[in-house]
Amino acid sequence: MAWFMGKLLEKIRSPQDLRQLSRPELDSLCEEMREAIIQTVSDNGGHLASNLGVVELTVALGLVFSPPEDALVWDVGHQSYPYKLLTGRYNEFSTLRREGGLSGFPNRDESPCDSFTSGHSSASISSALGLSEACRLQSKDGYVVAVIGDGALTGGLSFEGLNNAGQHRRNLIVILNDNTMSISKNVGSLARYLTYMRTKPGYIKAKSSVEDALGHLPLVGKPIARLMRRVKSNIKKILYNSTIFSDLGFAYYGPFDGHNIKELSETFEAAKLVRKPVLIHVRTYKGKGYQYAEQSPTLYHGISSFDVDTGDPGEKAQSFSDVFGQTLCQLAREDDRICAITAAMAEGTGLAGFRQQFKGRFYDVGIAEEHAVTFSGGLAVGGMLPVFAVYSTFLQRSYDQLIHDVAMQKIKILLAIDRAGIVGEDGMTHQGLFDVAFLRTVPGVTLYSPTYFQELREQLAYLAKGGSGICAVRYPRGRELYKPSYFHSGIEPFSVYGPPEAETCIVTYGRLFSFAAEAADKLKACGTDVKLLKLNRVIPIECAAAREVISCRQVFFFEEGIRQGGAGEHFASLLLEEGFAGKYVLRAIDQPFVKHAPMFRALETLGLNAEGIMKTVLEHFGEEEDRLAEKEA
Repeated sequence: MAWFMGKLLEKIRSPQDLRQLSRPELDSLCEEMREAIIQTVSDNGGHLASNLGVVELTVALGLVFSPPEDALVWDVGHQSYPYKLLTGRYNEFSTLRREGGLSGFPNRDESPCDSFTSGHSSASISSALGLSEACRLQSKDGYVVAVIGDGALTGGLSFEGLNNAGQHRRNLIVILNDNTMSISKNVGSLARYLTYMRTKPGYIKAKSSVEDALGHLPLVGKPIARLMRRVKSNIKKILYNSTIFSDLGFAYYGPFDGHNIKELSETFEAAKLVRKPVLIHVRTYKGKGYQYAEQSPTLYHGISSFDVDTGDPGEKAQSFSDVFGQTLCQLAREDDRICAITAAMAEGTGLAGFRQQFKGRFYDVGIAEEHAVTFSGGLAVGGMLPVFAVYSTFLQRSYDQLIHDVAMQKIKILLAIDRAGIVGEDGMTHQGLFDVAFLRTVPGVTLYSPTYFQELREQLAYLAKGGSGICAVRYPRGRELYKPSYFHSGIEPFSVYGPPEAETCIVTYGRLFSFAAEAADKLKACGTDVKLLKLNRVIPIECAAAREVISCRQVFFFEEGIRQGGAGEHFASLLLEEGFAGKYVLRAIDQPFVKHAPMFRALETLGLNAEGIMKTVLEHFGEEEDRLAEKEA
């Protein structure tokens, strides 16, 4: 599809250029931005509904603030596409989420207008507060704005940020983008009118002037000012419902129409004059401007490529997430202790069916992974069997809870770790590369890593019916891959394939076993025999697994995770303890912040696909042959 050429978008090199446009031109610009986003996401995949919902909000921010002098922090960042269009990245926008192209999230390495790299939710207020304090300490000018969604506000970190920000007297602006939940009730036409009047710059300037004048009156000035503030506060409590934001020390304004550029820009101008933290509550509609996304915002939140005219994303192959959800439903029918917990990712983790069939045993706790783990611990102590389905990258947020609230108390919970390993276009904030390394440090963890759907079913059932402590299965994004004819499924700690007398062994686990098996078959066709050691259980690794390869001259370990603290390093230590005298080669991820690229392209670049595994083995075969020849000579 030809790239969309926006006549007005071509003129925008920075948000300051917006100020040269008329109101009708701004409306036309919003239409162009939506067309550009729809076309790009239809080609490249990405987050659609959330970005379509913040187009006018982003334009209003650009009219009032001047990044990078003013810092704009986008929470999660999956709604930053319009911002990229307005900050000098329009000509590159067609490369969004492609290898070497623009990231799908804010990235400080990509543009000085991206004040803070993001990808996980609920962090914007804390980081914005830090930026604001840094400006104060260095006597720098500029405003700091955090944009956070109502979903991200369910995360505990956002409330920690609010609580601390409310104690500061410096101007910090938080914009709550509310597209689902109602924070405050409709308070009537009088209250709405007063809210509108209170956000007029003239009112704020007059209010500040009166307070300053009273403050300079000897003896009576300050008491009168305090009395006026108390009277005003009491009147507000009568006319308005008190909000948690006001209680935390913020000046709260709203709710406002998040698609009214004029109203938003006037409100933002007024907020700049307030001498305290401000929270502006705006209401937007996810998917606005594209009927299919408006009708199904969840489906079009994060989506692969699709047909713009019909909205059809095409047929989706069965995934590990699907198999997990189906298997858990079957297990729940057999065991009424099983509960499912998700942190606002029911569809993404395959739990939509469980939610329908077992409503009373399904819990969506919002974006609160720490709470999810501790909540699971409470369920387990109470006699239930909780299963927390979570992306690997988000499980990182609950490390302390895993140790303190589950492992220390020897409580059994089950973790279903989705999107383990390379995930592709979502990039470095979402790659699932740390779970094996950090779970290895938690006492009592049992972790299985299936390569195929049948293994996932068997391992999930095995852990649900037996085991103790933290039991987990980790599985990759997407479908199962190459399956050799000799593969046999099972829940044993490890499996060995190939000729027992082979002097070369490839050791791996999870998805990489498919690539290793493919490489082994190709090597055999070339006359090179290798055997395969498949770790089904990654934590703990059986010492017997190391003894299986002790007689080999060369052992190659391939791991789709970080090298430091990973399974490959642990396997090396087991080999040393067993007296291994051969050559050990570990290929894992040394630079764990892997940038966005198609998933299989990223694996190819890392040398972790079948060709990369074969190449590594052959290179070392050549080195080994040269070494032996020198020794014989």
